[in-house]
Amino acid sequence: MLDALMRGHAPKKGSSLRGKKAEQLFLSVPDTDSAIAASRVYAGKPHMAGSEGDFNTSKYFLAHLQEELQIGHSSCNIPLYSAGSHESREATLSISSLDKPKAWIDVYYPILNSPLDRSLEILGDDGNPVWSAELEEVADETDPYAFKSANAVPTWHGISRGGQAEGKLIYAHYGRQKDFDALVEAGVDFSGKIVLARYGGIFRGLKIKRAQELGAAAVLVYSDPRDDGTVTVENGYVPYPHGPARNPTSVQRGSVQFLSLYPGDPSTPGYPSYENSTRIDGGSKPTIPSLPISWANAEVLLRHLEDGHEGPTVRLVNNVDEKVTPIWNVMGVIPGHVKSEVVVIGAHRDAWVTGASDPSSGTVSLSEVVRGFGALLKEGWSPLRTILITSWDGEEFGLVGSTEWGEDFSEWIKNHVVAYVNMDTSVSGSRLKAAGSPLLSHLLRETAEQIPHPTSEDRSLWDARGDSGTLFGEHINAEIVAMHEDELWAADSIGVSPLGSGSDYTVFLQYHGVPSTDGGFTSTLHDPVYHYHSIFDSQYWQELYGDPGFSRHIAIAKHTGLQVLRLSGDIILPFNTTHYSIELESYLDKVVSIAVAGSYDVDLSPLRKSLHALQSASLELDSAKAKAERRLRKILKRLKKRHTICHKIRRKIHEASCKFKKVFGKYKCEPKDKHEDTEREHSHNSFRQPSKHLLKAIQRVQAVNKRLIAFERSFISKDGIKDREWYKHLGVAPGKWLGYGATTFPGITEALTMDKNATTAAYEAGRLKVLIDDLVETIRL
Repeated sequence: MLDALMRGHAPKKGSSLRGKKAEQLFLSVPDTDSAIAASRVYAGKPHMAGSEGDFNTSKYFLAHLQEELQIGHSSCNIPLYSAGSHESREATLSISSLDKPKAWIDVYYPILNSPLDRSLEILGDDGNPVWSAELEEVADETDPYAFKSANAVPTWHGISRGGQAEGKLIYAHYGRQKDFDALVEAGVDFSGKIVLARYGGIFRGLKIKRAQELGAAAVLVYSDPRDDGTVTVENGYVPYPHGPARNPTSVQRGSVQFLSLYPGDPSTPGYPSYENSTRIDGGSKPTIPSLPISWANAEVLLRHLEDGHEGPTVRLVNNVDEKVTPIWNVMGVIPGHVKSEVVVIGAHRDAWVTGASDPSSGTVSLSEVVRGFGALLKEGWSPLRTILITSWDGEEFGLVGSTEWGEDFSEWIKNHVVAYVNMDTSVSGSRLKAAGSPLLSHLLRETAEQIPHPTSEDRSLWDARGDSGTLFGEHINAEIVAMHEDELWAADSIGVSPLGSGSDYTVFLQYHGVPSTDGGFTSTLHDPVYHYHSIFDSQYWQELYGDPGFSRHIAIAKHTGLQVLRLSGDIILPFNTTHYSIELESYLDKVVSIAVAGSYDVDLSPLRKSLHALQSASLELDSAKAKAERRLRKILKRLKKRHTICHKIRRKIHEASCKFKKVFGKYKCEPKDKHEDTEREHSHNSFRQPSKHLLKAIQRVQAVNKRLIAFERSFISKDGIKDREWYKHLGVAPGKWLGYGATTFPGITEALTMDKNATTAAYEAGRLKVLIDDLVETIRL
């Protein structure tokens, strides 16, 4: 690594293109016309995971990598490797030894399902249907993309249980744990019933999980206009595609895997899904059927409810085809000088239908990042650390592609990956949301502050965190306003929210302890309604309402690309351990508040003392960071100055010698380009034989970076979190009954809020204290 770091800073052709110069060139490349063209390709046709359309997009992204990164290839011979094969394993395991860019496709084989016949009926007293639902979405030619794909992917839940159910209808509001508990306390018996719940509040799969635990026969989940803020028909807005309000036939597809237990292929928990992998029932799939339905259908059912909760007998059918299905992860590598350290950037590519926002906006932004990196490579740039670019597949079914790869190359990731930058939905509204490990909060803010606001002058991208749309109205649901405000309060003191789950950073942060970021423009209560996982998440909607002109797509490309340039190019990794250690104490303050409110007798003072020790050790590391970088830069500057002086002297001697030789006419002067090559070789030799001061300075930088990398890793417990051991990060995890949303200090928090057990909370506090005490010793120099 010493030699690699020295080579990265030795004077050579193209070596001046780094730091600010590289950033400026990169930021000049992402382009709105290019982004719109790419979006029309990716969002032009349906491409659900495992489909022909999905495979076509993988080949398109591979070709994009090959072209921009100047990778030689043959159109007849696609580098397509079956997961577990020698070629697949060698492709990833050799990343840390590559000297030139490379790209390939890995094929994994998870068990997925697809819809067959489905129906929903209200039954009369005689058992015959009195109403049958139209389950498919209805589009017209106003939106040509939605119209063409209206019947391409039926409305159903991925990973749902196949079968038929019949029973009395019960309304359960958002289907959160507290909603079910309130009904149970009121004497409601769920046995054999069909539950009707609205989307929102928690991950959809957990609505089904709680219903099946209470004995329900099936679940219906619908999209309620009350969740659309002010952009409703009630406030005078016209439904899409003729206006910005919700199309009443829109349906949110989506996976109902129990994500807070574990992500990835449900049949291979903790190990990769090769074609011949052993399959087991890991308990993350529902045992009762479910269907997503539209507001138009839900409105009919709600009118039949008596006293607001119980309704008529309904019958639903949800037959599915479950089988091993190939999915395609696309991988591309830009080798760095320090090959043992790798920065990963990724976005998922698979959609439920065409997915102009989710996921194509992320894929488009990533494509622009690749174009920016390609422009740098053409100018002779190479990063200090290696960059791995990933286009994940199968995310919509449960983060499958990234999880299977992360389980497949667990040791390699632990040994080499220093950070992960994620993109999912780059644009679905007007407000910037930044989320990530506290280790990277400052990086997220600093890079966003350097980028202009995409739609407003004299403001930065970071200022977009306060944007809230322009479509207002008199009527708005108070509960949904409170829920949105709670999300905003979850951000840290910098303005960055913690990561739970719900996208491809999960395996990196929660399983391996790799610090990660995620971000994009999200929909607010005053934006045109974003039809999540619907046929109306289309290119037409995106160009008309989501991001006219695609300036937000470009802003996210610049933001994520700049993060990667800093992570891959800074001598000292841009990790802020002191901010993290302070945030950890704020997590503890929340736990203390819960304990006090619940009158739990649990002593958390030893944990607080350990956190104070961590803060002190981190401040010492801050000082060591600054000194190490300052010392190395000083030595490199001195060497560069010495090189410049020597170069000038040798050039003058060379010129004088040439004049002397010309006078006597006896000798030919050495060509200028050959002389400059000799000069570069001389310079390289001086770096290959470094002084002991340079060696010591580089070793000090190495020691600091080693401790920075260890910081997030130190929260990983091999035993994991109680009842869901796949999740191993004791600092943050997706809430057990949230799914997407983050719960900080999950072991202690859930011991108090769910188990209501002070003894368990004290045990979890002790587990966390051991990790933190070990971390204190790890980061001390």
